[in-house]
Amino acid sequence: MFIDKTLEFCDATALNTGAAGTYLVGNQIDLGAANQDLAIPTDDLYLVISVDTAFDSTGGAATAQFVLASDDAAAINTSTGSRHLLTKPFTEAEAVAGAVLFVGRLPYSEAERYERYLGLLQITAGEAFTAGKVNAFLTNTPPVWKPVPDAV
Repeated sequence: MFIDKTLEFCDATALNTGAAGTYLVGNQIDLGAANQDLAIPTDDLYLVISVDTAFDSTGGAATAQFVLASDDAAAINTSTGSRHLLTKPFTEAEAVAGAVLFVGRLPYSEAERYERYLGLLQITAGEAFTAGKVNAFLTNTPPVWKPVPDAV
């Protein structure tokens, strides 16, 4: 798997530790004023989200859900930005160090184009996080290889 630093949202970036709500996390990618055809049908591009440091909260009831969103400003609006991908909510038990939480192909639609800035939103539910770091990036070579025992 190849990671292009210009297509990286988070590299061991701490989760937002605010109360339940939606937050912009990590960096944004400037697609340019005229380049909103990020995911054209011939080019598969994938969002990958993995855990660098395990998620934790005081009572163990926090969940994190992630949204790939775009907007016309780098400070992507958490309520009016265009939402392109939505993950399921991840519990602390699922979000252990080294876990790959999500691999998803970027959607393509002529009707719903990407706005200029692309970023990642964190939706916190249950309670605030006290710890946790994520990695998130776009790649055309997602992590799909898994070691298996030799059957010979």
